[in-house]
Amino acid sequence: MGIKVMANPLKVVIAGCSGRMGHVLLECVFADTDLVLHGALDRADNPQLGRDAGEQLGKVSGVKVTDNIDDALKNADVLVDFTRPEASMLYLAACQKHQVKMIIGTTGFSAEEKQVIEAAAKNVAIVFAPNMSVGVTLLINLVQSAAKVLNEGYDIEIIEAHHRHKVDAPSGTALRLGEAAASALGRDLADCAVYGREGVTGERDPSTIGFATVRGGDVVGDHTVLFAGIGERVELTHKASSRATFALGALRAAKFLADKNSGLFDMQDVLNLR
Repeated sequence: MGIKVMANPLKVVIAGCSGRMGHVLLECVFADTDLVLHGALDRADNPQLGRDAGEQLGKVSGVKVTDNIDDALKNADVLVDFTRPEASMLYLAACQKHQVKMIIGTTGFSAEEKQVIEAAAKNVAIVFAPNMSVGVTLLINLVQSAAKVLNEGYDIEIIEAHHRHKVDAPSGTALRLGEAAASALGRDLADCAVYGREGVTGERDPSTIGFATVRGGDVVGDHTVLFAGIGERVELTHKASSRATFALGALRAAKFLADKNSGLFDMQDVLNLR
């Protein structure tokens, strides 16, 4: 299935427009004729407030950066959010109020917050995914397939690395990969995950899925799922070298929602991989 071509440009609001992902999202929206920047949101203490959102990229967009969510969402089509859970919850409530679709790439949500997102999707269309990359979405499918084949005699470990500014661990993507492996094996990740090892831990429980986290420098995002058997290892790896991969995936998800009024979707739906 190809990427949708819009009859009219999709009116996009970007949350956290002055951040690292916000910059990349702005660049991608400006470069896509199917999209138009409608609103630009940021925190009340951001020095960019009141300035043209395109100024930081040397462009004139005609859209001012604001912290007024209601003003930004008025007559918008979709909000793209890669911020933090507490901000995302505010944006989610506003999107329901204004009937604006939402792309949620934020990670670190609690179980309760995920339930709020699920409930909100009964009123507005939402794509919620811990990683918007097309490559990572494919990796999730590959992990499920590998786990079904390597279901005996192979230990599963997930190693992820991100930049020094990331505040949650393991990454949402690593957890999603763990969920994919666990579900393929008929397990619940909540019951079999091991998030850290230190000291005398004893032998590895073969039913567990281990996680290792690395934080440093400007690593955009590396994920490896390791299936370690006797005499061989199978490693499935994705490495992101630019945030553009996440931005492009998110905007592809925005186009996917163009004809949806409600429902909770992820990138597998967007890419028609189900």
